[in-house]
Amino acid sequence: MRMRHHVNPLTAGLNSYDGRRLKLELGVPVELEVGCADAQFLFERARADGRRRYVGVEVRSYLVDEVNAQAEAEGLPITAVFCNANHHLLELLPARSIDRIYLNFPDPWFKKKHRKRRMINPALARDLAELAKPGADVFIQSDVWGVALDAMDAFERSDDLFTNRAGAWTFWRDGNPYGARSWREQHCEQHDLPIWRIRYDRGRT
Repeated sequence: MRMRHHVNPLTAGLNSYDGRRLKLELGVPVELEVGCADAQFLFERARADGRRRYVGVEVRSYLVDEVNAQAEAEGLPITAVFCNANHHLLELLPARSIDRIYLNFPDPWFKKKHRKRRMINPALARDLAELAKPGADVFIQSDVWGVALDAMDAFERSDDLFTNRAGAWTFWRDGNPYGARSWREQHCEQHDLPIWRIRYDRGRT
């Protein structure tokens, strides 16, 4: 059975980024998963539609290496990058370059004193708004009620940068529309565990 292995995003070594800005091909739609882990979700997306570019951001370097090795072996257009999404997304990717953004089951950090380590916050929402193309789709999933509420709060209060497709302060109830599942989503469905989903559109401004 797989377990969640959390990495403290506030660790000093994750506050600097020595990578380069990704080069993206003109005319090729780009999908970004923030906190991709083993990138099972992106691999399923890429196998279904190889005409897009898939980028995964992850703070566990060993997973980044494994994802890139597997993508090369399968010849899939997936790139994993080792960086802290809460600090370096704007260094990694150009503005208004992303067509879809996924935040699948971020680490919950249950203890109150650790809540500041949660990935989805207002600053991340603003960074994603800068990276997203006008009308881009943002999809959030969590099996932890508190994490889902925090994520909704961050996006709903983002100065009208995003529009909730289900209605303001409302969860998305039509399931996962992308034909791909992360390991955590697969586990939750197999064990009949609840999943809270939120779906946003990036505004035109």
